[in-house]
Amino acid sequence: MNIIFPQSVEELNMPDQKPIFVTQPYLPPLDDFLPYLRKIWDSKMLTNNGPFHQQLENALCKYLGVEHIALFSNGTLALITALKALRITGEVITTPYSFVATAHSLLWNGNKPVFVDIEPETLNIDPTKIEAAITPQTTAIMPVHCYGNPCNVEAIQTIADNYNLRVIYDACHAFGVKDDGASVLIHGDLSVLSFHATKVFNTFEGGAIICPDAKTKRHIDNLKNFGFVDEITVVAPGINGKMSEINAAFGLVQLEHMEHVLQRRAEIDAAYRSGLANVNGIHCIPQTATEVRNHSYFPIMVTSDYPATRDELYQKLKDNDINGRRYFYPLISEFPMCRGLSSADTGNLPVATDAASKVLCLPIYPALESHQIDRICQIIGG
Repeated sequence: MNIIFPQSVEELNMPDQKPIFVTQPYLPPLDDFLPYLRKIWDSKMLTNNGPFHQQLENALCKYLGVEHIALFSNGTLALITALKALRITGEVITTPYSFVATAHSLLWNGNKPVFVDIEPETLNIDPTKIEAAITPQTTAIMPVHCYGNPCNVEAIQTIADNYNLRVIYDACHAFGVKDDGASVLIHGDLSVLSFHATKVFNTFEGGAIICPDAKTKRHIDNLKNFGFVDEITVVAPGINGKMSEINAAFGLVQLEHMEHVLQRRAEIDAAYRSGLANVNGIHCIPQTATEVRNHSYFPIMVTSDYPATRDELYQKLKDNDINGRRYFYPLISEFPMCRGLSSADTGNLPVATDAASKVLCLPIYPALESHQIDRICQIIGG
Protein backbone atom coordinates (compact mmCIF):
# COMPACT_ATOMS: atom_id res chain seq x y z
CA MET A 1 0.00 0.00 0.00
CA ASN A 2 1.37 3.41 -0.97
CA ILE A 3 1.78 6.02 1.75
CA ILE A 4 1.33 9.61 0.56
CA PHE A 5 2.30 12.36 2.97
CA PRO A 6 0.51 15.75 2.89
CA GLN A 7 2.54 18.70 1.68
CA SER A 8 0.78 21.33 3.77
CA VAL A 9 -1.69 21.87 6.61
CA GLU A 10 -4.32 22.81 4.01
CA GLU A 11 -3.84 19.52 2.18
CA LEU A 12 -3.99 17.64 5.48
CA ASN A 13 -7.43 19.13 6.15
CA MET A 14 -8.87 18.16 2.75
CA PRO A 15 -10.35 14.70 3.34
CA ASP A 16 -10.68 13.69 -0.32
CA GLN A 17 -7.10 14.54 -1.29
CA LYS A 18 -5.83 11.19 -0.05
CA PRO A 19 -6.32 8.29 -2.45
CA ILE A 20 -9.06 5.84 -1.52
CA PHE A 21 -7.85 2.26 -1.85
CA VAL A 22 -10.03 -0.75 -2.46
CA THR A 23 -9.25 -1.95 1.05
CA GLN A 24 -7.38 -0.88 4.15
CA PRO A 25 -6.49 -3.06 7.12
CA TYR A 26 -8.41 -2.49 10.30
CA LEU A 27 -5.95 -1.55 13.05
CA PRO A 28 -7.18 -1.51 16.65
CA PRO A 29 -5.76 1.12 19.03
CA LEU A 30 -2.02 0.61 19.44
CA ASP A 31 -2.41 0.83 23.21
CA ASP A 32 -4.50 -2.36 23.06
CA PHE A 33 -1.64 -4.21 21.39
CA LEU A 34 1.28 -2.96 23.48
CA PRO A 35 0.57 -5.12 26.58
CA TYR A 36 0.78 -8.23 24.38
CA LEU A 37 4.10 -7.08 22.96
CA ARG A 38 5.47 -6.50 26.44
CA LYS A 39 4.53 -10.05 27.42
CA ILE A 40 6.29 -11.39 24.32
CA TRP A 41 9.39 -9.33 25.13
CA ASP A 42 9.37 -10.54 28.71
CA SER A 43 8.86 -14.22 27.81
CA LYS A 44 11.20 -14.10 24.79
CA MET A 45 8.94 -16.71 23.20
CA LEU A 46 8.45 -15.60 19.62
CA THR A 47 7.09 -18.71 17.88
CA ASN A 48 6.77 -22.53 18.13
CA ASN A 49 3.22 -22.83 19.46
CA GLY A 50 3.60 -20.21 22.17
CA PRO A 51 0.87 -19.12 24.61
CA PHE A 52 -0.70 -16.50 22.32
CA HIS A 53 -0.76 -18.99 19.45
CA GLN A 54 -2.66 -21.44 21.63
CA GLN A 55 -4.99 -18.72 22.93
CA LEU A 56 -5.82 -17.55 19.43
CA GLU A 57 -6.62 -21.07 18.25
CA ASN A 58 -9.00 -21.52 21.18
CA ALA A 59 -10.57 -18.09 20.70
CA LEU A 60 -11.09 -18.64 16.98
CA CYS A 61 -12.69 -22.03 17.52
CA LYS A 62 -15.19 -20.39 19.86
CA TYR A 63 -15.80 -17.37 17.64
CA LEU A 64 -16.14 -19.32 14.40
CA GLY A 65 -18.10 -22.21 15.85
CA VAL A 66 -15.64 -24.93 14.83
CA GLU A 67 -13.99 -27.73 16.80
CA HIS A 68 -10.36 -27.58 15.65
CA ILE A 69 -8.20 -25.00 13.90
CA ALA A 70 -4.52 -24.99 12.93
CA LEU A 71 -2.92 -21.56 12.53
CA PHE A 72 -0.48 -20.80 9.70
CA SER A 73 1.87 -18.02 8.72
CA ASN A 74 -0.24 -17.35 5.61
CA GLY A 75 -3.18 -18.72 3.69
CA THR A 76 -1.23 -20.01 0.70
CA LEU A 77 0.92 -22.29 2.87
CA ALA A 78 -2.29 -23.43 4.52
CA LEU A 79 -3.75 -24.39 1.11
CA ILE A 80 -0.61 -26.29 0.12
CA THR A 81 -0.49 -28.06 3.48
CA ALA A 82 -4.17 -29.01 3.22
CA LEU A 83 -3.44 -30.71 -0.09
CA LYS A 84 -0.44 -32.51 1.43
CA ALA A 85 -2.41 -33.56 4.50
CA LEU A 86 -5.06 -35.26 2.37
CA ARG A 87 -2.44 -36.70 -0.02
CA ILE A 88 -4.13 -35.14 -3.03
CA THR A 89 -2.68 -36.29 -6.34
CA GLY A 90 -3.66 -36.02 -9.99
CA GLU A 91 -6.40 -33.65 -11.10
CA VAL A 92 -8.33 -31.22 -8.92
CA ILE A 93 -11.48 -29.51 -10.17
CA THR A 94 -11.57 -25.83 -9.27
CA THR A 95 -12.76 -22.39 -10.31
CA PRO A 96 -10.93 -19.98 -12.63
CA TYR A 97 -12.61 -17.06 -10.86
CA SER A 98 -10.42 -16.53 -7.82
CA PHE A 99 -7.10 -15.13 -6.64
CA VAL A 100 -4.13 -16.94 -8.18
CA ALA A 101 -3.17 -18.62 -4.87
CA THR A 102 -6.04 -21.08 -5.34
CA ALA A 103 -4.53 -22.61 -8.48
CA HIS A 104 -0.93 -21.93 -7.45
CA SER A 105 -1.35 -24.15 -4.41
CA LEU A 106 -2.39 -26.98 -6.74
CA LEU A 107 0.54 -26.41 -9.07
CA TRP A 108 3.00 -26.29 -6.15
CA ASN A 109 1.59 -29.61 -4.96
CA GLY A 110 2.05 -31.15 -8.40
CA ASN A 111 -1.68 -31.25 -9.14
CA LYS A 112 -3.35 -30.43 -12.44
CA PRO A 113 -6.03 -27.77 -12.03
CA VAL A 114 -9.17 -28.53 -14.01
CA PHE A 115 -11.28 -25.41 -14.42
CA VAL A 116 -15.07 -25.46 -14.63
CA ASP A 117 -17.45 -22.56 -15.07
CA ILE A 118 -19.18 -20.53 -12.37
CA GLU A 119 -22.76 -19.60 -11.48
CA PRO A 120 -23.84 -16.23 -12.95
CA GLU A 121 -25.31 -14.83 -9.72
CA THR A 122 -23.04 -16.11 -6.93
CA LEU A 123 -19.90 -16.37 -9.13
CA ASN A 124 -19.09 -19.58 -7.24
CA ILE A 125 -18.16 -22.83 -8.94
CA ASP A 126 -21.17 -24.28 -10.76
CA PRO A 127 -21.91 -27.77 -9.37
CA THR A 128 -23.76 -28.70 -12.57
CA LYS A 129 -20.48 -28.40 -14.48
CA ILE A 130 -18.38 -30.55 -12.14
CA GLU A 131 -19.42 -34.09 -13.10
CA ALA A 132 -18.55 -33.64 -16.77
CA ALA A 133 -15.00 -32.64 -15.75
CA ILE A 134 -14.36 -35.75 -13.62
CA THR A 135 -11.86 -38.26 -15.04
CA PRO A 136 -10.13 -41.33 -13.56
CA GLN A 137 -7.33 -38.95 -12.49
CA THR A 138 -9.65 -36.65 -10.49
CA THR A 139 -9.07 -36.86 -6.75
CA ALA A 140 -10.52 -33.65 -5.30
CA ILE A 141 -12.60 -30.50 -5.73
CA MET A 142 -11.35 -27.10 -4.55
CA PRO A 143 -14.24 -24.60 -4.57
CA VAL A 144 -14.01 -20.98 -3.40
CA HIS A 145 -16.65 -19.16 -1.34
CA CYS A 146 -16.29 -16.17 -3.65
CA TYR A 147 -16.63 -12.75 -1.97
CA GLY A 148 -17.75 -14.62 1.16
CA ASN A 149 -20.88 -16.00 -0.53
CA PRO A 150 -21.27 -19.70 0.36
CA CYS A 151 -21.00 -22.27 -2.39
CA ASN A 152 -23.74 -24.82 -2.98
CA VAL A 153 -22.09 -27.10 -0.44
CA GLU A 154 -24.79 -29.78 -0.51
CA ALA A 155 -24.55 -30.30 -4.27
CA ILE A 156 -20.75 -30.32 -4.17
CA GLN A 157 -20.67 -32.84 -1.33
CA THR A 158 -23.13 -35.13 -3.13
CA ILE A 159 -20.86 -35.21 -6.17
CA ALA A 160 -17.79 -35.81 -3.99
CA ASP A 161 -19.50 -38.70 -2.20
CA ASN A 162 -20.66 -40.27 -5.47
CA TYR A 163 -17.18 -40.19 -6.97
CA ASN A 164 -15.12 -40.67 -3.80
CA LEU A 165 -13.49 -37.24 -4.07
CA ARG A 166 -12.05 -35.01 -1.37
CA VAL A 167 -13.28 -31.42 -0.96
CA ILE A 168 -10.99 -28.62 0.19
CA TYR A 169 -12.68 -25.24 0.43
CA ASP A 170 -10.70 -22.10 -0.25
CA ALA A 171 -12.63 -20.10 2.34
CA CYS A 172 -10.23 -17.16 2.41
CA HIS A 173 -13.11 -14.71 1.84
CA ALA A 174 -15.47 -16.38 4.30
CA PHE A 175 -14.23 -15.57 7.81
CA GLY A 176 -17.17 -15.58 10.20
CA VAL A 177 -19.78 -16.38 7.54
CA LYS A 178 -22.67 -18.55 8.70
CA ASP A 179 -25.29 -20.22 6.56
CA ASP A 180 -28.34 -22.19 7.72
CA GLY A 181 -27.38 -21.75 11.36
CA ALA A 182 -23.76 -22.91 11.18
CA SER A 183 -20.33 -21.82 10.00
CA VAL A 184 -19.64 -22.40 6.30
CA LEU A 185 -16.20 -23.59 7.41
CA ILE A 186 -17.50 -26.97 8.59
CA HIS A 187 -18.14 -28.23 5.07
CA GLY A 188 -15.88 -30.45 3.01
CA ASP A 189 -12.84 -32.32 4.31
CA LEU A 190 -10.93 -29.12 5.12
CA SER A 191 -11.52 -25.37 4.86
CA VAL A 192 -8.72 -22.84 4.54
CA LEU A 193 -8.72 -19.23 5.76
CA SER A 194 -6.46 -16.27 5.02
CA PHE A 195 -5.66 -13.62 7.63
CA HIS A 196 -3.78 -11.37 5.22
CA ALA A 197 -3.86 -7.62 5.88
CA THR A 198 -6.55 -7.18 3.20
CA LYS A 199 -8.97 -9.60 4.85
CA VAL A 200 -11.91 -8.94 7.16
CA PHE A 201 -9.92 -10.43 10.05
CA ASN A 202 -6.17 -10.05 9.79
CA THR A 203 -3.05 -10.96 11.74
CA PHE A 204 -0.81 -8.84 9.45
CA GLU A 205 -0.04 -12.10 7.59
CA GLY A 206 -1.62 -15.39 8.54
CA GLY A 207 -3.98 -18.22 7.73
CA ALA A 208 -5.58 -21.34 9.12
CA ILE A 209 -6.99 -24.76 8.33
CA ILE A 210 -10.30 -25.80 9.85
CA CYS A 211 -9.91 -29.45 10.86
CA PRO A 212 -12.77 -31.93 11.37
CA ASP A 213 -11.15 -33.81 14.27
CA ALA A 214 -8.20 -33.80 16.66
CA LYS A 215 -6.30 -36.46 14.71
CA THR A 216 -6.35 -34.38 11.52
CA LYS A 217 -5.26 -31.29 13.44
CA ARG A 218 -2.29 -33.15 14.96
CA HIS A 219 -1.23 -34.33 11.50
CA ILE A 220 -1.49 -30.80 10.07
CA ASP A 221 0.33 -29.33 13.07
CA ASN A 222 3.15 -31.79 12.40
CA LEU A 223 3.28 -30.90 8.70
CA LYS A 224 3.51 -27.16 9.39
CA ASN A 225 6.44 -27.75 11.77
CA PHE A 226 8.84 -29.60 9.45
CA GLY A 227 7.10 -32.91 10.19
CA PHE A 228 8.27 -32.99 13.82
CA VAL A 229 6.23 -34.94 16.36
CA ASP A 230 8.67 -34.38 19.20
CA GLU A 231 12.24 -33.18 19.64
CA ILE A 232 13.86 -36.06 17.75
CA THR A 233 11.03 -37.62 15.72
CA VAL A 234 10.13 -36.51 12.19
CA VAL A 235 7.24 -38.39 10.58
CA ALA A 236 6.63 -36.50 7.34
CA PRO A 237 8.30 -34.09 4.89
CA GLY A 238 6.85 -30.99 6.50
CA ILE A 239 7.27 -27.28 5.95
CA ASN A 240 7.66 -24.23 8.16
CA GLY A 241 4.19 -22.72 8.21
CA LYS A 242 3.96 -21.70 11.87
CA MET A 243 2.33 -18.45 12.96
CA SER A 244 4.49 -16.26 15.19
CA GLU A 245 3.49 -15.02 18.64
CA ILE A 246 3.35 -11.43 17.40
CA ASN A 247 0.86 -12.34 14.68
CA ALA A 248 -1.20 -14.44 17.10
CA ALA A 249 -1.23 -11.65 19.68
CA PHE A 250 -2.43 -9.18 17.06
CA GLY A 251 -5.17 -11.63 16.11
CA LEU A 252 -6.37 -11.77 19.73
CA VAL A 253 -6.64 -7.97 19.76
CA GLN A 254 -8.39 -7.93 16.39
CA LEU A 255 -10.94 -10.48 17.51
CA GLU A 256 -12.14 -8.10 20.24
CA HIS A 257 -13.10 -5.59 17.52
CA MET A 258 -14.84 -7.91 15.06
CA GLU A 259 -18.35 -6.84 16.01
CA HIS A 260 -17.52 -3.25 15.07
CA VAL A 261 -15.67 -4.31 11.90
CA LEU A 262 -18.56 -6.43 10.60
CA GLN A 263 -21.17 -3.85 11.56
CA ARG A 264 -19.33 -1.06 9.73
CA ARG A 265 -18.83 -3.25 6.66
CA ALA A 266 -22.55 -4.03 6.64
CA GLU A 267 -23.33 -0.28 6.83
CA ILE A 268 -21.03 0.46 3.89
CA ASP A 269 -22.53 -2.40 1.88
CA ALA A 270 -26.03 -1.03 2.51
CA ALA A 271 -24.95 2.52 1.60
CA TYR A 272 -23.54 1.35 -1.74
CA ARG A 273 -26.66 -0.65 -2.56
CA SER A 274 -28.83 2.36 -1.80
CA GLY A 275 -26.60 4.83 -3.64
CA LEU A 276 -26.31 2.69 -6.77
CA ALA A 277 -29.84 1.28 -6.84
CA ASN A 278 -31.04 3.55 -9.65
CA VAL A 279 -27.89 3.60 -11.77
CA ASN A 280 -28.60 1.86 -15.06
CA GLY A 281 -26.02 -0.74 -15.99
CA ILE A 282 -24.69 -1.24 -12.45
CA HIS A 283 -25.56 -4.59 -10.89
CA CYS A 284 -24.63 -5.23 -7.24
CA ILE A 285 -23.76 -8.87 -6.52
CA PRO A 286 -26.23 -10.25 -3.94
CA GLN A 287 -25.13 -11.52 -0.56
CA THR A 288 -26.32 -15.12 -0.26
CA ALA A 289 -25.42 -16.19 3.29
CA THR A 290 -28.59 -16.64 5.32
CA GLU A 291 -27.23 -16.22 8.84
CA VAL A 292 -24.10 -14.03 9.08
CA ARG A 293 -22.45 -12.13 6.22
CA ASN A 294 -19.00 -10.57 6.42
CA HIS A 295 -19.17 -8.14 3.47
CA SER A 296 -15.57 -8.93 2.61
CA TYR A 297 -15.83 -7.27 -0.82
CA PHE A 298 -18.26 -5.04 -2.67
CA PRO A 299 -18.31 -6.20 -6.29
CA ILE A 300 -20.45 -4.58 -8.97
CA MET A 301 -21.03 -5.69 -12.54
CA VAL A 302 -20.81 -3.01 -15.21
CA THR A 303 -23.24 -4.17 -17.89
CA SER A 304 -23.96 -2.97 -21.42
CA ASP A 305 -26.66 -0.57 -20.17
CA TYR A 306 -24.02 1.56 -18.48
CA PRO A 307 -22.72 4.46 -20.63
CA ALA A 308 -19.10 3.35 -20.23
CA THR A 309 -17.18 0.10 -20.19
CA ARG A 310 -15.94 -1.45 -16.98
CA ASP A 311 -12.39 -0.39 -17.76
CA GLU A 312 -13.47 3.16 -18.54
CA LEU A 313 -15.28 3.36 -15.19
CA TYR A 314 -12.23 1.87 -13.47
CA GLN A 315 -10.08 4.62 -14.99
CA LYS A 316 -12.63 7.34 -14.19
CA LEU A 317 -12.53 6.35 -10.53
CA LYS A 318 -8.74 6.17 -10.65
CA ASP A 319 -8.58 9.68 -12.12
CA ASN A 320 -10.48 10.77 -9.01
CA ASP A 321 -8.02 8.99 -6.67
CA ILE A 322 -10.43 6.09 -6.06
CA ASN A 323 -8.80 2.73 -6.56
CA GLY A 324 -11.21 -0.07 -7.36
CA ARG A 325 -9.95 -3.51 -8.31
CA ARG A 326 -11.02 -5.80 -11.11
CA TYR A 327 -11.32 -8.88 -8.91
CA PHE A 328 -11.01 -11.31 -10.67
CA TYR A 329 -9.56 -10.21 -13.97
CA PRO A 330 -7.89 -11.81 -15.80
CA LEU A 331 -9.15 -15.27 -14.94
CA ILE A 332 -6.55 -17.60 -13.42
CA SER A 333 -7.00 -19.78 -16.51
CA GLU A 334 -5.61 -16.97 -18.68
CA PHE A 335 -2.27 -16.71 -16.90
CA PRO A 336 0.76 -18.30 -18.61
CA MET A 337 1.10 -21.22 -16.17
CA CYS A 338 -2.42 -22.40 -17.05
CA ARG A 339 -2.78 -21.64 -20.74
CA GLY A 340 -1.74 -25.12 -21.80
CA LEU A 341 -4.62 -26.73 -19.92
CA SER A 342 -7.55 -27.79 -22.07
CA SER A 343 -9.96 -26.70 -19.35
CA ALA A 344 -8.52 -23.16 -19.52
CA ASP A 345 -10.09 -22.49 -22.91
CA THR A 346 -12.44 -19.50 -22.64
CA GLY A 347 -15.05 -21.42 -24.62
CA ASN A 348 -15.24 -23.77 -21.63
CA LEU A 349 -15.77 -20.85 -19.24
CA PRO A 350 -18.33 -18.44 -20.76
CA VAL A 351 -19.87 -17.24 -17.49
CA ALA A 352 -16.50 -16.71 -15.79
CA THR A 353 -15.12 -14.94 -18.85
CA ASP A 354 -18.13 -12.62 -18.97
CA ALA A 355 -17.95 -11.89 -15.22
CA ALA A 356 -14.23 -11.11 -15.39
CA SER A 357 -14.90 -8.54 -18.12
CA LYS A 358 -17.58 -6.75 -16.07
CA VAL A 359 -16.59 -6.97 -12.40
CA LEU A 360 -15.28 -4.05 -10.39
CA CYS A 361 -14.79 -4.19 -6.62
CA LEU A 362 -15.40 -0.88 -4.87
CA PRO A 363 -13.58 0.29 -1.74
CA ILE A 364 -14.88 -1.25 1.48
CA TYR A 365 -13.21 -1.09 4.89
CA PRO A 366 -14.30 0.19 8.33
CA ALA A 367 -12.50 3.54 8.06
CA LEU A 368 -14.24 4.43 4.80
CA GLU A 369 -16.36 7.48 5.57
CA SER A 370 -19.93 8.19 4.50
CA HIS A 371 -19.00 11.25 2.42
CA GLN A 372 -16.45 9.11 0.56
CA ILE A 373 -19.08 6.49 -0.22
CA ASP A 374 -21.43 9.22 -1.44
CA ARG A 375 -18.68 10.63 -3.66
CA ILE A 376 -17.94 7.19 -5.16
CA CYS A 377 -21.64 6.66 -5.90
CA GLN A 378 -21.94 10.13 -7.44
CA ILE A 379 -18.99 9.52 -9.74
CA ILE A 380 -20.41 6.18 -10.85
CA GLY A 381 -23.87 7.63 -11.33
CA GLY A 382 -22.73 10.89 -12.92
